[in-house]
Order: sequence, then structure tokens, then C-alpha cells
Amino acid sequence: MRKTGRETGPVLPLDGIVVVSCEQAVAAPFATRQLAELGARVIKIERPGEGDFARAYDTTVHGQSSHFVWLNRSKESMAVDLKSDVATVHRLLERADVFVQNFAPGAAERLGLGADDLRARHPRLITCSISGYGPSGPYRDAKAYDLLIQSEAGLVSVTGSPEEPAKAGIPAADIGAGMYAFSGILAALYDRERTGTGTHVEISLFDALVEWMGFPLQYTAGSGAAPPRTGTSHAAIAPYGTFRAGDGVEVVLGIQNEREWVAFCAGVLERPELATDPRFDTGAGRVAHRPALHAEIDAVLGGLTGAELVERLGRARIAYGRRREVAEVLEHPQLAARDRWAVVETPGGPVRTLLPPITLPGRPPRLGPVPAVGEHTDAVRAWLDAE
Repeated sequence: MRKTGRETGPVLPLDGIVVVSCEQAVAAPFATRQLAELGARVIKIERPGEGDFARAYDTTVHGQSSHFVWLNRSKESMAVDLKSDVATVHRLLERADVFVQNFAPGAAERLGLGADDLRARHPRLITCSISGYGPSGPYRDAKAYDLLIQSEAGLVSVTGSPEEPAKAGIPAADIGAGMYAFSGILAALYDRERTGTGTHVEISLFDALVEWMGFPLQYTAGSGAAPPRTGTSHAAIAPYGTFRAGDGVEVVLGIQNEREWVAFCAGVLERPELATDPRFDTGAGRVAHRPALHAEIDAVLGGLTGAELVERLGRARIAYGRRREVAEVLEHPQLAARDRWAVVETPGGPVRTLLPPITLPGRPPRLGPVPAVGEHTDAVRAWLDAE
């Protein structure tokens, strides 16, 4: 496992960029973590004492929150009471390139941290606001927890089994908004290089997740009916999903085209006649006759061991995967073979963590410690006071 930080190594793309973030929970911290790992100096403004409320979500990682450890490595924590000392944030912004906030709608403006006011004072500053539903409209002031956004955007309605809908097992709305904020800030930095002027990036969790719902929305608009909930199966493709060998080994299949369907029937099921069965000879037909299709497949796979099934799938060059439990992913052979694990320090002790997905050959990402609340307050104030 690797151990890396900001002190050594080649220059990263965002070295020299200063980001000030009044952030909490998931979306904004996820965005700024990506910036920090590309070299930006991220100064995280937290409430004195309790800090970001995500610190208290759970105590599973050396007594710390799993969410917070995941989202906040490589940052500096500065404790500031915004009600009495917002002037410190304004001083920081005189030196900053990017300001990120996910206050409730209107709160930034009341603090004098609204995008228009800030960029009037600091024309090169890039401002980014992350909200639940955006700065206008009837939902502007609505609470916007991830589950609520998943429900309003329709994700819950297309996830789960035919009998019961389910939310995604990860904070999909927060992650989506965080990634759009990250990419929007990168675009704004590039735009500033051309124009010399900063801009505002507006992101909402609802807009981000509705964009991710593009397939179900198009499907429903075109057909007049929403795609059915199908568990690990796919509403528009079959066979697609989890299948079980006779010894209980589960594999996930995804037959994407007619060539693969013919190869699957001949090489895996050893029943080539199924490929031309009138019920199954088109993609739409296989979806329409999914129960009968699964019955034919299960009848064959039930007579195979998992090893035999995997051997047939490999020989026929059929794409498949294992349905892994989370604990198995921690020991995934692909992660181990590619040295994708690293160690970062936290106030509670070292933790194993994944390298970020963005890989720059020859330039390892910054993987600095997870900060304690206000750990860097004095150092940042000294930097501000230095000439």
C-alpha cells in the first residue's frame, strides 16, 4: 500500500490553486476532495467545536465517521464562527482562486458571501454554490437530504424489486452533485485562463440526479410507462442480471447484442436452438418473455458447478462478473494487483483508503491526512497575517 502526501513528488495540475470551502455533509466535501488530490490547497471552514456535522454520522473508523474520513483527506480545517467572524473568510477570499459553499439558500448572501458580491470584489474568483434544488422555483427552500432527492428525482421508483422500491445504497444525489461541481470548477479555471475573469458555477443535487435519470425518463416519455423495477436485471435488456449455478455460485451476466446471445446459447447453455426460438430471437422478445427465458437458462445452469459455468463463459467469451459483498471488494484481486490501496492518517489513527480514480502517470495524487476540527486555524491565520 502506498503512502503519499503534499510534501513530495512532481507538481500536480492544481498546485498553487487555493480553495476556500464553507462545506458540510457530502456533496461539497466530495467536490473539494477531488480538487485537493489534484494539488489544490483546500481550506475547509468548520464550526468551532463540532465542525462539519458529518463528523458525527457514525463512529466506525477508529471512533470517527466513515463518511468524514472518506470525504475530507488532504484538507486543512479552520474553525471560524461565521456569525461573529465572517471577516476572516473575506480575508481568505482575497487570496483564493475558488470559493465553494453549500449553505441553505440565501444564507451566503446574508453573510456577504453571495457570488455576485464576491466576484465584484474579486473578479478572478470562481464561486460555486451547491444546493438541493437550485436558487429559484417552488422547491428552493425545501430540505434536500440524499434520500429525499432520490425520491423526488424518481431514482427510488426504478430501484429495487418488482415488489418494493429501494433507495440506492450510496448517496447518489450527493455524489452526482459533487462530481458536477468538481468538473464545473475545472471548466471555470480553464475559462479564467482564457478570459482572466472568474465565473459562478451553480449546482443542485436535484438537477444532477435528474440528469442521471436520463434513460428512465426517455424510456417513459417514449413508451408511456416507466421501466419496471427488476432487481439486478435490466428493464430493456435480457438476459441481464444475477444467475446461480447448481452449487450456489452467483454470476452476473449482461448479454448486449445478438452475436453474444447466439454465442451464449451455443457455448454456455449448449442449446443453440434457443437463439432462434421465436420468443427469444430479438432483444425485445427476450425482454417480453423474460420469465420463460430465465426458466430455460436456470434449467441449464442448475446442473453446473460455479467452476464449470465460469469455464464455459470464458470459452464462449461472454462478459460476466461476480456479485460481490462489500467485504469481498475490500480484498478484490484487481485492486491488489494494481496497487490501488494507500494509507492516510486521521486523528484516530491510520486508515486504508483507495487511490482516486483520476490517474496521472508519474504524478501520484495528494493523499494528505484527514484533519481534526480547527487543526490548521493558527497556521492559516499566520499565513493571512504574513506579508
